[in-house]
Amino acid sequence: MIIFDDTVVSVFSEYGIMLPIEAGRARKIVDELGPGIASRHGRFPGPVLDIEQTLSVLGRTDGVINRSDIERVHSAAYVNALFSDNPDSLLRELLNAYELIGVDGKPNRYEPDKAVKPLSALFDKILAQCAGSYLACVAVLTTEQRFCYFLAGGNHHARYDTGAGFCLVNEIIIAARKLQVEDGARIVWIIDVDVHKGCGSAELVSFIRSGLNPAPFETGRDILTLSVHMARGWPLDAETLRNAVPGRAPLLPSDVEIPVDEGEEPFYISLLEDGLHRLERLMPPGAKPDIAIVVDGADPYEHDELLSSALMRLSLGQCVQRDMLIYNFLRSRNIPSAWIMAGGYGERAWEPPCRFLQTLGRRFT
Repeated sequence: MIIFDDTVVSVFSEYGIMLPIEAGRARKIVDELGPGIASRHGRFPGPVLDIEQTLSVLGRTDGVINRSDIERVHSAAYVNALFSDNPDSLLRELLNAYELIGVDGKPNRYEPDKAVKPLSALFDKILAQCAGSYLACVAVLTTEQRFCYFLAGGNHHARYDTGAGFCLVNEIIIAARKLQVEDGARIVWIIDVDVHKGCGSAELVSFIRSGLNPAPFETGRDILTLSVHMARGWPLDAETLRNAVPGRAPLLPSDVEIPVDEGEEPFYISLLEDGLHRLERLMPPGAKPDIAIVVDGADPYEHDELLSSALMRLSLGQCVQRDMLIYNFLRSRNIPSAWIMAGGYGERAWEPPCRFLQTLGRRFT
């Protein structure tokens, strides 16, 4: 199953944000997959649905992420700032999360004079993407579809009380916690293969455990995180680490931390495979997660155009091998998986997820 909805895609240039993020990335993927996949029951294993159609299949009237869902994960002060009646409050948080003002006080990759929409309107798109990620999880837990790929989202850097790394709120942990409180899932795996460390997710899980679940599995609920990422570069660059606060991101580790240094790309697949087995060994004997959320960043790809992704260069074949490794690992254990498209920058960012879905589709023809 694929969730594809143009209405949740953020066209950043409309807000004056000049990041190398192609607004048509998801559309390109669906077009490349061909007419068979673009139908509700094509050759791909499951339908391709927009948000409204997904709600209909799930028998739900709405799938919105509301303020209370965000409050489960982020601090009250931060949530108040996001939902404040004072528009300057949300604006300040957006400028920070998307790094739109440099240390010199001047705009950074930001040209507000070219904006055709107010920056604050971006918040609605972000909430819609959070809802899409959550619905992808619900789909694999409540329907015969054990695999769902949401062609948007991936905000994994947002921390307890602030946005970071182009992420205003952490939709991954928001979705996981919402599933847990609704008894849709008790144990959730986060498998994060974005090129940048899933630092916000690691911090939030640590904070959740310290406040709600001091010992993993003590209450039968936990979120376990795996992150395979550049060993250096943001958020593990020298300047960020120098300014980091002990006990906060990016210093807090994921449950399974797999730093890959420059030049170690030939070992990437074996490192990831070992990491998946390490993640499994953290479970109680005989237990398995109810769901895995895969943060499927394309930014390790050798043709990625974001400067901060440059220390890892996987070929297209390695990207597909990476995703098939995860898919097969989860499928062989009958673990439903919700995949979130996540990071990927430049004109060729559509290629890794597209080739993965094409490979998966051929398996079912």
